[in-house]
Amino acid sequence: MKLPLSYYSNQDVLFLAQDLLGKVLFTEIDGHVTAGIIVETEAYFGVQDKASHAYGGRRTDRTETLYNHGGVSYVYLCYGIHHLFNVVTSVKDDPHAVLVRAIEPLIGKELMEIRRNMPTSKAAISSGPGSAAKALGIDRSFNKKDLTGTEIWIEDQGVFYHPDEIMAGPRIGVAYAQEDALLPWRFFVKGNKYVSKPNKI
Repeated sequence: MKLPLSYYSNQDVLFLAQDLLGKVLFTEIDGHVTAGIIVETEAYFGVQDKASHAYGGRRTDRTETLYNHGGVSYVYLCYGIHHLFNVVTSVKDDPHAVLVRAIEPLIGKELMEIRRNMPTSKAAISSGPGSAAKALGIDRSFNKKDLTGTEIWIEDQGVFYHPDEIMAGPRIGVAYAQEDALLPWRFFVKGNKYVSKPNKI
């Protein structure tokens, strides 16, 4: 079942970052569908989070997408190389987001292998947010897409992780956020091989 717009309206981004684990992220590009189970996320807590692009109420052409009502995609280029996919959550002008850091390949594995030039048996194919986005064909053209549409969406397919299977730790690559860098707002499925390693983006 495709997640409805109301799902993304939830103002508790920490809850959503955990609840999205086990949900299935889909893309359809030129008639080709690929999808993966979300196994790692990070929460970004809007204007008060020093790690967020919207910290302090910052509004630029790039960050404006974050201020939409929840249920759109926020895709940006990191280090000029990696496209990173985020789910905008909460209500209009409350710029919360969840970064999808890793997926477990599920549908369209052959196409993922072509995009990443490696077999799906290799964890690196979709481990880390840049790799996950590339495996699903996500680039800047996917920014500000409706997540209830037909190009990119998330489904609940009944994959459930028990709370004991979900781990929390500091987010990765946000040292600039000072004390906020230490917040345990990265969530991942314990023992899943596609979860990124701390030294990877």
